[in-house]
Amino acid sequence: MNWRGWASIGAVLACWSLPALAQLPPMPNIPQIGARDRPAGEHFKIVIPNRPAPVPLILHVSPSGSDEGDGSAARPFASLARAQQAVRTLNHDHDVTVSLAEGVYRLTAPLRFNARDGGQNGYTVRWEGAPGLRTMLSGGAPVTGWSQVDKQRDIWMARVPVGMDPRQLSVAGRLVQRASVEIPRSAVAFHPWGLEIRDPAWRFLATLPDQSRMEIEGMSWFTHRHAMVDHIDGDRIVMQQPGWRNNLVGYDTLARPVSADVARLFLVNALAFLRDPGHWFVDPKAGRLYYKPLPGEDMNRIEVVLPHLEHLVSIAGTYDDPVRDLEFRRLHFSHTSWRRPSGPDGYASQQSGAYLSGDLVDYPADPVRDCSWGCWSFERMRNRWSQQPAAVQVAAARRILFDEDRFSQLGQIALGIGNNPDANDSGIGLGSSAIEVTNSEFVDLAGGAIMAGGIQPDAHHPSRPEMGLRDIIIRNNRIKSVSHDYKEQSAILVTYASGTIIMNNDVSDTPYDGIDVGWGWGANDPGGSAEYWRKQRGYYDQPGNSVYDTPTTLRDTVVKGNRVGRVKQWFPDGGAIYHLSADPGALIAENYVYDVAGSGGIAIYLDEGSRYVTVRNNVLDRIGGVWLNLNTQSHIAPKRTALDNVATGNWYNGGKLNGEWSDYLNNRAADNVLVTGKDWPIEAQRIIDASGVEQAASRHP
Repeated sequence: MNWRGWASIGAVLACWSLPALAQLPPMPNIPQIGARDRPAGEHFKIVIPNRPAPVPLILHVSPSGSDEGDGSAARPFASLARAQQAVRTLNHDHDVTVSLAEGVYRLTAPLRFNARDGGQNGYTVRWEGAPGLRTMLSGGAPVTGWSQVDKQRDIWMARVPVGMDPRQLSVAGRLVQRASVEIPRSAVAFHPWGLEIRDPAWRFLATLPDQSRMEIEGMSWFTHRHAMVDHIDGDRIVMQQPGWRNNLVGYDTLARPVSADVARLFLVNALAFLRDPGHWFVDPKAGRLYYKPLPGEDMNRIEVVLPHLEHLVSIAGTYDDPVRDLEFRRLHFSHTSWRRPSGPDGYASQQSGAYLSGDLVDYPADPVRDCSWGCWSFERMRNRWSQQPAAVQVAAARRILFDEDRFSQLGQIALGIGNNPDANDSGIGLGSSAIEVTNSEFVDLAGGAIMAGGIQPDAHHPSRPEMGLRDIIIRNNRIKSVSHDYKEQSAILVTYASGTIIMNNDVSDTPYDGIDVGWGWGANDPGGSAEYWRKQRGYYDQPGNSVYDTPTTLRDTVVKGNRVGRVKQWFPDGGAIYHLSADPGALIAENYVYDVAGSGGIAIYLDEGSRYVTVRNNVLDRIGGVWLNLNTQSHIAPKRTALDNVATGNWYNGGKLNGEWSDYLNNRAADNVLVTGKDWPIEAQRIIDASGVEQAASRHP
C-alpha cells in the first residue's frame, strides 16, 4: 500500500473515539502479498467495522405515574410535557427513547416540539408506545352521566362544561354526525346576503332558537362548502360574512354548482334537526350534549369523547434551525376538532383542504351572475388560499418518522407535512425533508389522511431553498373511511415536493380521490398556462400572480404499488389517482385501482398542465367511466397545456381512454390492453397480488 492509502486509513481512525477503538477486534495476521501473488485485478482490502449503535437512554411515562418521579421504570413520569423537559437535558449526547406505557394520555394543550426536542449532534429522540397495546394521545374528555330526556324520540342528554362547542363527537370509538336535514335546492333562492325561503314548509326555521349556530352545507362536483347563519327573519336566512360571500365566487359554488343534478344542500346543527340515530347536538350555553343512540347502544356503558383541542401535535423548528431526528412509533392520535368553520369565514372550500378566507378586493355586485364561473376578483386570491391545519403538524423539520401509528377520530386532516404557515400552530410552514410515514393506519377522520406541501408562492417557488419539500416517503399505510365532514379532501395529497414516494398504500372507502399529486393547474409552470392568459380568467392580470420562467419544486414523484378502491363515492370530479401540473420524472406504475363506480368514474386522471408523467403497468378493474383521462384542454387549441405524457402497458376491463394523445402534444398511449372480465394476464395478476400494504399483499377486495 502506498502512503496515500495509509494516510486515508489514518484519517478514518482519527475520527473514532478511544472507547470505540477499544471495541475493535484484534487485527489478524495478514500475510504479505506481492504483486506476483495477487490475482489480476484484485485490490488489497481492509474492512473496518461499523461504529457500534449507541445504547439509548430510556425515559418511562405512564398514566399512573407522577411528574415527581425520575422517569425510571420504577418511578415513571405521568405527563408527556414532563418527559419532554427531561429529553432536553439528555439528547445532546445520547439517543433518547420516551417509552409510553399503555393507556390514554389526555392533553390539556397541544404538544409543541421545536429544535431543542429532536436529536442533537446526530443523535435521535424516539417517542414509542408498547408493542401491541393502545397508547393514545387524546385531545378530548370522556362524557358520562347520560339520561333519557325524550323517551318518544329516544334522545339522551349529558352535562358538559359550559362553552364547549366542538364540531365532532366520538361515540364507541367512531365519529358520529351532527344533527342535520337535507333541504331541496328548489326550496330556496341564493342572494349575496343569504337564502330566500321560497317553499313555505321551511319557514319554521325562523322559530328555532340559537340561529347563529346553524350552518349551511353544500356539495356538488368537487367542493364541500360550509357557511354560518347569522339570523333568520321570516323568509330570509341572513348569513354571516365574509364566509357566505366567499362561497358564491369561483367554481362549483353554492349558488351555481357545476351540476345541479348532483348538487345537495343541508341545514346543520340545531336540536330540531336531531332526528336520525347516531346524530348529536351540543348546546354550549347550557352545557348540554344530546345524542340519539343507534340500535343496541347502551348510553350507560358506551364510551363518548368530546374533543376540546383543535390539534394535538406541532413539530416545527425554523429554516435555520429545523427539528431533526425525531420519531413517533406505535402511538394513537385521536380527538380533535378544528373550529374555524364555525366562525364568520365558514369554510369556502376550493379543493382538497384549500379554502378562501377574508374579504375579497373588488367583490362583484352580483356574484351569482358574474363570478360563479371564475372572475378577476376570485383569480386575484388564487395564490392566497389557506389550508386546513392538520391534527399533527410538521414544518421546518428533517428526518421525522411516523411508524406503526394510528390516526383516528380527528376533526380535520390527520397529518400535515410542510403545509402553509397559516396551517401551522407555530406560524412556520413548508421546509420539510426526509419525512417518512410508514406502516400506519388512518381511519374514521373528518378530513383527509395526509396533506404534504403548501399552495402559496413560497411552496412552488421558495424564496429561500430551505423552504422546499424533499424526499417524503408515504409507504405501507392503510387508509379507510376518511373525509367525513370535509368530503372534498383526498386521502393523500402532495402539492409541491421533489422526490416524493407514495408506495404500497391501501386506500379505500372515501368520498373523493384516493391519491392526489400536484397543484396550480399549470399556472405556475415555466411560461405559465395558455388557459390562464385568457381574459375570462384574467389570472395573470392580478397582482401577485406571476409568470415564472423556472420550474416549480414538483418533480420526480413516484406513485407505485398502491391499492386504491371504492373511492369517488360523492363527487364525479377527480380520479382515484389524480395529477396536476408539470412533474418531471413522474411515474404512476403498478397500482391496482378497483371499483370506481358511476358512469363518469375516473381511475387515473392527468388534469390541467400535467407534463412528463409516465402511466405504466397499472391494473384498472371495474371502472365505470374512464380508465385514463388526460385534460388536454382542446378548447384552446392550437395552444397546448398537458403534453409530454406516456401511457403504456396498462390493463383495464372497463371504461375508456379520454384526451388528446397525439404527436402534436407529444402524448403517447400505446400497448394498453383491454381484458375481458377477470381474465387478467399473469403479469397483471402479479401486480394485483403485490399491490397495497406489503404484509397483506395476497388479500383481494
